[in-house]
Amino acid sequence: MTIQTAFTYITGAIGELYDEREAANIAHIVLEHLTGMNKLDRIVHKTKILTPDQNTRLKTAIEALQRVEPVQYITGSSWFYGMELMVTRDVLIPRPETEELVEWIVQDAAGRHRLHMLDIGTGSGCIPLALKKSLHSAQVSAIDVSEPALTVARINAARQRLEINFFRMDALDTAQMAELPSFDVIVSNPPYITQSEQTDMQEQVWGFEPTLALFVPDNDALLFYRHIILLAKNKLHPGGALYFEINEALGKEVVALMEEHGFKKVILKQDMFGKDRMVKGELD
Repeated sequence: MTIQTAFTYITGAIGELYDEREAANIAHIVLEHLTGMNKLDRIVHKTKILTPDQNTRLKTAIEALQRVEPVQYITGSSWFYGMELMVTRDVLIPRPETEELVEWIVQDAAGRHRLHMLDIGTGSGCIPLALKKSLHSAQVSAIDVSEPALTVARINAARQRLEINFFRMDALDTAQMAELPSFDVIVSNPPYITQSEQTDMQEQVWGFEPTLALFVPDNDALLFYRHIILLAKNKLHPGGALYFEINEALGKEVVALMEEHGFKKVILKQDMFGKDRMVKGELD
């Protein structure tokens, strides 16, 4: 099978699951992973024959795609903020909207030095790595309750040659969180999807990504926000800022909760799709 034939084979095999554009994008990702060749090289060498091993791996990848497994888990990698990061089913796949959250923090921190920053619920480590990449003098720490997730995050930090302090901690454990030092910036993209919302989600999300990092009870959708806001009140330096990624349906509620606990200049910000996605508040 040639590279060009393989492209057609992939798009045909998943054509009923994805629209034409998305199927083509997935095919390009799979073929780059299999061949190590970028798109231009694959066009130039489109008649190149795949090796037996590549053919076997292609068949396995297509079977996974037909089970609607996300292509990032198949290739084991995902791009975020210009970095190719390792992803496994122990961590969420980094989203473009989260890049916008990082960019907001980076812009606010411009010109400031030696900031102490904390990411709560780090997963793959995408947020602290992107912050450290842009803010070289910052001291960046990150926590997660999942040891397998922290293993992925540590591997990503080593591959990117970025120094992050990782700790296994439960954001809902008040005693554990009290052991943390103080910070200038706290950021979190916590679980925020209510269990009843699962029926509206694509299967490739709820069927493969870690539910621990996705869902909260229907009767307590602000569970993590409440705990993190209380933590931030005690752990942020004067003038410090708290940033959240949020459920688009809960923007006003998160803003109200932050204001209730004394945060000032609380801003609700939309993402590239016009959805309420980020909140920032400051402490005096």
